[in-house]
Amino acid sequence: MGQETALQKTPLFDCHQGLKARIVEFGGWSMPIQYQGITAEHQAVRQKVGMFDISHMGKFRLQGPDVLATLQTLVTSDLSVLQPGQAKYTVMLNPQGGIIDDLIIYDRGKDASGISHAIVIVNASTTDKDKTWLTPHLAAANITLTDESTQNALIAVQGPQAIATLQTLTSYDLSTIPIYWHADITLMDRPAWVARTGYTGEDGFEVMVAPEVGIALWNRLLELGVTPCGLGARDTLRLEAAMALYGQDVNDTTTPLEAGLGWVVHLDKPNFIGRDVLLQQKERGLLRSLVGFEMQGRHIARHDYEIQVDGKPVGIVTSGTFGPTLEKAIALGYVPPEFAKPGQSLDVIIRGKACPAVVVKRPFYRRPKVT
Repeated sequence: MGQETALQKTPLFDCHQGLKARIVEFGGWSMPIQYQGITAEHQAVRQKVGMFDISHMGKFRLQGPDVLATLQTLVTSDLSVLQPGQAKYTVMLNPQGGIIDDLIIYDRGKDASGISHAIVIVNASTTDKDKTWLTPHLAAANITLTDESTQNALIAVQGPQAIATLQTLTSYDLSTIPIYWHADITLMDRPAWVARTGYTGEDGFEVMVAPEVGIALWNRLLELGVTPCGLGARDTLRLEAAMALYGQDVNDTTTPLEAGLGWVVHLDKPNFIGRDVLLQQKERGLLRSLVGFEMQGRHIARHDYEIQVDGKPVGIVTSGTFGPTLEKAIALGYVPPEFAKPGQSLDVIIRGKACPAVVVKRPFYRRPKVT
């Protein structure tokens, strides 16, 4: 029998065990799925502030002559508009137009010797695949990729009180960092990299620090009353915000146009891998579109459940849950474009029974604007 690969543990693993978290395998890592319960953790983020250990995410540091110019050929978004300190969510495609991964690119600018730098954060389950894909393309342009996925702690602090809470630990004015920007700061008297990004639909920061600082930060945030949250709440939060999950809602066979990610596709920029396929799709029209829908009852649509219209199969559910904020069951799935308009009636087949649903606009939840 082959030997099983041991699961990786984040620097905060002992903290999760100490809090009696329920631990599961995720993307090759031992990760907390919940502490006190998914709904309580979800509501803490929507109403106050919660924190997530996201140290399992892939973390690449890139440096070389012109990092963004090379990445420009590998992603769908126009990176030429980025300024040092800015970030962009985008996707990387294969030649068939399928999504290799969705990722965030952080422009670190140039150092004194003119070498440009960037941080790229990718999904945990695709870290090795992404590195294998990126390395030859980057190497051809004399760009070095350093994989720091297992070397640093990454903590997401999210919710309406996230900034005020983190502000107590630094003299740096966090409110001066716009959404989708990042900065190097001193946090708890230690160096930290903070990015105003997240995966919850709420405001907040993702903080990258050395492992021992991560442990100290986690414990200090606990003392400040921040709710520890697991992957379960992370999933319900991101689904309410209609954020795609790689491996479920998008993968190597879905294009960004099908997935409703046309806003990260800039077809007017110079050539990038997969562009020709997207141009053809744009001209010929899509065969399927990712839609959001609400169940018309308490039944929950789950991944891979069949979607029907008038008794005929038309697509599949990719993600589904009960949205604690919305107090209703919500889901994402692919259907032909003619069934993708808000108000369209669908049926989801759950244990052999047709359960009614209605297509709605995405996102399901949008955080209230602060006046």
